Amino acid sequence: MVESMADVRSHLADVIDRARREATPTIITRRGKQEAVVIDIQEYQRLREIAESTEEAWLNQMADESESEGVEGSVSLEEMAALLRAQQG
Repeated sequence: MVESMADVRSHLADVIDRARREATPTIITRRGKQEAVVIDIQEYQRLREIAESTEEAWLNQMADESESEGVEGSVSLEEMAALLRAQQG
């Protein structure tokens, strides 16, 4: 479901209830541009867990590949994670 900011403002409680009870996300637009989404907290937590486990698996794979190539010019797993977070932030 897609709604404008003005529409959501007038019935925010309904939008939240729909996300929670019906597992229906609402994409909020402002001036025709998609800006945010309202989803159920459990779905948000599930998505965060997936993202974190995927990132961890990818970092482990990169670390394994780095170790197999040798240590010259490589960075630690912690340094790699910090670099990735800096790029995402």
